[in-house]
Amino acid sequence: MPMGQAASPNSAGGDVIIVGAGHNGLVAASYLAQAGFSVQVFERRHQVGGAAITDEFVPGYRNSICAYVVSLLNPRIIEDLDLPRHGLEIMDRADHTLIPGRSAGSGHFFSEHDASFHEAVRALSIRDAERIGAFEEVLQMAADVLRELAEQTPPNLGGGLMDLLRAGKLANRLRRLGPEMQAEFLKIMTMSVAEYLDEWFESPVLKTLFSQQAFVGNMVSPYAPGSAYVLIHHYFGEINGKTGAWGHARGGMGAISEAMASAARERGVAIEVNAPVRQILVEDGTARGVELADGRTFRARAVAANTNPKLLFSELVPDGAVSADFRRRITNYRSHSGTLRINLAVRQLPEFTCLTDLSADQQAERLQGLIMFSGDWQYCEAAFHDAVTQGWSAQPIIEMYIPTIIDDSLAPPGQHVISLFCQHFAYELPDGRHWDEEKHNAAEHVIDFLSAYCPNLPHILVGMQVLTPLDLEREFGLTGGCIMHGVLSLDQMFSMRPVPGYANYRMPLDGLYLCGSGAHPGGGVSGNPGRNAAREIIKDLRRKRV
Repeated sequence: MPMGQAASPNSAGGDVIIVGAGHNGLVAASYLAQAGFSVQVFERRHQVGGAAITDEFVPGYRNSICAYVVSLLNPRIIEDLDLPRHGLEIMDRADHTLIPGRSAGSGHFFSEHDASFHEAVRALSIRDAERIGAFEEVLQMAADVLRELAEQTPPNLGGGLMDLLRAGKLANRLRRLGPEMQAEFLKIMTMSVAEYLDEWFESPVLKTLFSQQAFVGNMVSPYAPGSAYVLIHHYFGEINGKTGAWGHARGGMGAISEAMASAARERGVAIEVNAPVRQILVEDGTARGVELADGRTFRARAVAANTNPKLLFSELVPDGAVSADFRRRITNYRSHSGTLRINLAVRQLPEFTCLTDLSADQQAERLQGLIMFSGDWQYCEAAFHDAVTQGWSAQPIIEMYIPTIIDDSLAPPGQHVISLFCQHFAYELPDGRHWDEEKHNAAEHVIDFLSAYCPNLPHILVGMQVLTPLDLEREFGLTGGCIMHGVLSLDQMFSMRPVPGYANYRMPLDGLYLCGSGAHPGGGVSGNPGRNAAREIIKDLRRKRV
């Protein structure tokens, strides 16, 4: 059915119906259609992509509205779906990180895939310079292991022979690491990011550089057990053949989703937007299709939900369709991340005080990569504590990215858009405050904070878009404002995601699957949950188990 075309009041949905046209749903749809199954995708919003979209947020200014850089997208998916032929171009982004200071010549600048990186480390600490090579080897090891695991279906706890074989495969993979690397891998998976990096380095600046990723979509203390894993979660990506690198999709993140949608349609997938699903149709313990908000019903052999699992079972699956025990566990599934997402439209590049001794070209070069506002463990601990007790951090942890330095398609000539990813901003504000009333105050707080580093920012500002944790939930279905569709902690990863016994993408109802980031391997624009789920659905459909 062509996008937007109405169906009859009661219509067949084909072999598989997918709820949600986020990038994982589109990936799953393409693999299912490639395998010969008929697939229909229903999307609540007016466009495909979920949180991986590009939109005009101020007249003349476009940006990646939520997700804003690409690294985790599986190269196999890019190749299998032939996404470049469908318009996707991923540009190499400068592997620079600027940690700005508030005075001329202050701050720190790193180019992580350049020979100057080790020189910059040596300037901070000779001891750390002697250890950085070994640390990078550990990062590479952990990234290699996680890259493999991300493409696998986890073994179910208490499962059958197939689950036992999968567990054995994992154990064998870890055995090949050797005792020393096994110990490091287990430390990364279980330790806090503060304690783990303290074992390696003495320089607070170097700890700040490496710990930043541990707080992306992760509202925790730096001393929270398991927070070191989230650091590694953002390192196992690959861009244009370079592991651990980050890139930029020309035209913004929506270019990824549009290319995926084009590939899906080419394979015969029907995608309908502005078509919210009211409920999953359940008969005799089996998912039989969906009912849309407009009353239309569609039946299929299988239903795959590209939604947060809490949303799926609290709003779409009828009461009583699953056991009380399962509903209790999914209700307790933790989904929050403390993210305030801001997009800025500006007349010119911000002028950082710490860069005033450089030429305009040199300043622009320093701003091509990631600009990081953070600090030592005391700074990070205070940011977390402030969010818990006051609603947001007095000194927030912020990532700034200015895509228009390398992609001039997003703003008028000579002007720019800026992505701000701000932590920690609590989903639930204390003292009865509500985000609809506090949005402006939070945004003003962020601009004031940044102005201490780039004083011209308020004067070059054309307009902005502010997405609070509540906005992320209401607009994009990110329950609790969680950009990962569920906290990335050891008790909610691999065989425990989303809950024990249901890690293989199959849900308690026959014919119901989870294909979004609430399933293994979790959040990020990777496409792995969609690809993995499609593989399991294909097995079941071919075996006529559904």
